[in-house]
Amino acid sequence: MTSGEGAFKRGRPPIWVYWIVLPSVLVLWALISWLMQSPLLPSPLDVLDTLMREASSGDLWYHLSATLRRVVLAFFLAMSLGALIGLAMGRSTVINALFDPLLVLLLNLPALVTIILMYVWLGLVESAAIMAVVINKVPNVAVTIREGARSLDFRLEGMATVYRFSRWQRFREVWVPQLFPYLMAATRGGLALIWKIVLVVELLGRSSGVGFQLQLAFQIFDVATILAYSLAFIAVVQLIELAILQPLERRSSRWRQPENAHA
Repeated sequence: MTSGEGAFKRGRPPIWVYWIVLPSVLVLWALISWLMQSPLLPSPLDVLDTLMREASSGDLWYHLSATLRRVVLAFFLAMSLGALIGLAMGRSTVINALFDPLLVLLLNLPALVTIILMYVWLGLVESAAIMAVVINKVPNVAVTIREGARSLDFRLEGMATVYRFSRWQRFREVWVPQLFPYLMAATRGGLALIWKIVLVVELLGRSSGVGFQLQLAFQIFDVATILAYSLAFIAVVQLIELAILQPLERRSSRWRQPENAHA
């Protein structure tokens, strides 16, 4: 074992370290709630009771599925369009010069403005909601993928030319492995951003979804319901992260690990 490997292993914290902060926050929350005795700060048990009640009535699953459907659709549209635009801008200085000012404009356009404009122009319809989310996310994806496209190794490009790779082979065998870290960064950041924008879209103009439920709960200051629906959807997003994104990232980057280099 080299000194570098030893330092890495010594620097890795034990598993139990990851289970300190969140339980501590939960205990602190319960303590403050018990001291305040206010409906504005319900206890964790009150929130859990609300969550179970909403789940048993079916409302939780209905609104969670509505939000998740919008998130998935907007996510795939934004990732597809953003990746294509970013790849084109990263590989062509002309295309980059053409679209860079628009990209900067969209990056600085507040999500709330986009949502309001889409509802005004298209009406309070599902397509307007999805379009507002996609417009807000595409520039972030494009910027990330553009940086990845600019960093492609020219030596691998030369190798692909020598071996007469087809366009599909060049894309699959040369570009995708190098772009993958950038795709994962855009994916993980995009998922976190998109579901937050979807909640605002639902709050302003939809009759279903977690955002719609948050609006109703806000009107009567029902903090327990606000926290129950928020935590429920956070749990769904975290499950996607743990069950899909992290395993995919580990599997696709195994070739980078030194111990696998000579396997």
